[in-house]
Amino acid sequence: MGPQRARTPVLVVLGPTASGKTAVAIELARRTNGEVISADSRAFFIGLDIVTDKPSLDERDGIPHHLIDCVPINGNYDAMAFRSSVARLLPEIRNRHHQPILAGGGTLYLGAILRGIFEGSGKDEDLRSAMKRRPIDDLFSELESIDPTAAEKIHRNDRLRITRALEVFRSTGKPMSQWQSEAEPLHEDFHIVGLCRERAEHRALIEKRICRMLDRGVIDEIAQLRTRGLTQDVQAYRTIGVPEAFEVLDGKLATEEYVRIVSNRTWQLVRRQMAWFRRDEAVRWIHVTGQSVGDVTDEILSEWSVKPKTTEVAL
Repeated sequence: MGPQRARTPVLVVLGPTASGKTAVAIELARRTNGEVISADSRAFFIGLDIVTDKPSLDERDGIPHHLIDCVPINGNYDAMAFRSSVARLLPEIRNRHHQPILAGGGTLYLGAILRGIFEGSGKDEDLRSAMKRRPIDDLFSELESIDPTAAEKIHRNDRLRITRALEVFRSTGKPMSQWQSEAEPLHEDFHIVGLCRERAEHRALIEKRICRMLDRGVIDEIAQLRTRGLTQDVQAYRTIGVPEAFEVLDGKLATEEYVRIVSNRTWQLVRRQMAWFRRDEAVRWIHVTGQSVGDVTDEILSEWSVKPKTTEVAL
């Protein structure tokens, strides 16, 4: 039997878009000798910088960040790959005697860690090709009939996830939601903190963020990525702000309308995220309206477990 080494719980900072997670995670890392693992569902993609409000190298302030800029713009990255990456990173970070901090708002990816994920059946390319030719409304109606639980969680325009749910049912005879309910979370201790804001302030911050994106050149960013493989058929395209930028580039949408539409769609995302987060009783919510990053960090650290879990580590 090897010596005992103290292992603190993984700090998890979650919350909806524009709740302030990035700044708090960086400050937590600074104070705990930590490294940040991003759970932002679009920060994986190389080049989606402005449209995802990805933290710059200056904003990261020397704090190691993982799972940012790790997937080509025309590549794919799913929740199972994310779970595998996190399972690999946690011991690596601890072996450096650093504190792991998981931060983001990607519910699908956080769910793979905190609630478990169904590994899934193999891909059926013939079936996928057949479904690609069908109207998306027909596919979603079929999903509602065979797996209403999954249909409630998947946007009716998300062809990729709708197709995957139908594929799982047809290949296994069992709904995707049932497989997911039987999945297990990652075997770790987590200290989970959620950040939320007062509604009016939150909506105002979202609109301000979209205006800042325009000022920073989000339309030019998408135009450049469009020449490097960003098309309507790739995963990165389903990022809020990307389809709308395509419409601006094609002369179908004015920049003023871009702000309004992207702001509204971002707020709809926030509502879906909060509905998902609130189902988890383990989350300790902090209302950050009126508080500084330092104040929020103080509050998190004051409640962080002072009795770390002890695990055996072989020599």
